[in-house]
Amino acid sequence: MNETIFLKLGGSLITDKSQANTPKLGLIGRIAEEISDFHSSNPDIQLLIGHGSGSFGHHAASKHDTYNGVKDKEDWQGFFEVWYRAKSLNNIVTEALHKVGLPVISFSMSTSASVSNHIIQKNALGPMMTAIENGGIPLVYGDVAFDQVLGGTILSTEDIFAFLAKQFNPTWILLAGIENGVFTDYPDKQALIQNINPGNYQRFRAEITGSVDTDVTGGMASKVENMLSLAASLPKTSIQIFSGTLPGSIKSVLEGKPSGTIVSNIS
Repeated sequence: MNETIFLKLGGSLITDKSQANTPKLGLIGRIAEEISDFHSSNPDIQLLIGHGSGSFGHHAASKHDTYNGVKDKEDWQGFFEVWYRAKSLNNIVTEALHKVGLPVISFSMSTSASVSNHIIQKNALGPMMTAIENGGIPLVYGDVAFDQVLGGTILSTEDIFAFLAKQFNPTWILLAGIENGVFTDYPDKQALIQNINPGNYQRFRAEITGSVDTDVTGGMASKVENMLSLAASLPKTSIQIFSGTLPGSIKSVLEGKPSGTIVSNIS
């Protein structure tokens, strides 16, 4: 396989996370155009796109505490509601990407992943591989999942990327949100950490906080922990956490221009 790039459109980027079920339609359309422009100019680079559930999935999941397990009838009704909300946003993103000519096909973890205590054990990769071999761009998203231990839970896009990265070995995992990167003084946001690696992480760890808005999967602190662990297991993969809010920012980072915070295994 040619070079592969994973791109996540964060839930905070494509929705208003302070308002339930509120997509940023104009911004989603603009980002879709930037991805399409990049894809047209770089057809040999394989893209795998993911997106968070933002104000669609996180509000419902927080209400029902779905991440921590599904135990009774009321919990299962919440589980199904979270699935519906996450899928609703996925439909919006899928439509925007198809509208600009990107050959995306959506893959849902709720119907394909085997999960145990929050961890993906296996996933049906055959259909995804066939899509890639025939010019398709897989699209994954934060989703509910049936869990052998918990009954049900939530998988973040980072969880899904971590599993898929071990199969596809991407050169870059690009995480686009509303923040310019990782800061040691959030929410003041004056002290950007340009590089996080095993050699300096302990120095920054206590200063990296979670998310201001509703995020059942942990926010920035959890994201950094998960991506640092992934970089350790895949030394040829680097992760970039950056803001996708400004016009041109997504395309610029796809083209290799540094922005925000880089997480890697290189000290």
